[in-house]
Amino acid sequence: MARRRLLLALMLPLPALAQPLGSPATPPVALPPMPALRLAPGMTELPQGAWRISFAPDRDNLEPAQQAALERLGAALNTSSLGRILLNSEASTGVDVSTHRRLSLARARAVKAALVAGGLPEARIDIRALGRTESARDAVDVLSPTAPR
Repeated sequence: MARRRLLLALMLPLPALAQPLGSPATPPVALPPMPALRLAPGMTELPQGAWRISFAPDRDNLEPAQQAALERLGAALNTSSLGRILLNSEASTGVDVSTHRRLSLARARAVKAALVAGGLPEARIDIRALGRTESARDAVDVLSPTAPR
């Protein structure tokens, strides 16, 4: 009997959390549109909210123009998007799998630091250091929450 009362008490919805059936869901937050961004040489805009930053082989540092453009991108993503940003990083050069991964991770960290410097919270950025892939490119792709994964 006591177990039954406890079970019923646990099953009662809390008034603050209860929502009547058929009531409309809360509308999504309206965000301002992404502004047109001035990209640096070595950066390209990909379809559906993604950008590619190209690197020289065996290099993991950003050019000053790329750094500035990524800071502008970080500010725009902070104000015009919700959700997580994914950095897919690739490296085509290196002697082994470990070298490819370390280089792609260093590139992704450089891009992440530039986005954070622009105002995008660090906690919203995920890194995937892919190392060498079939495409064999030296690049980091920045995928906004609207980009296909």
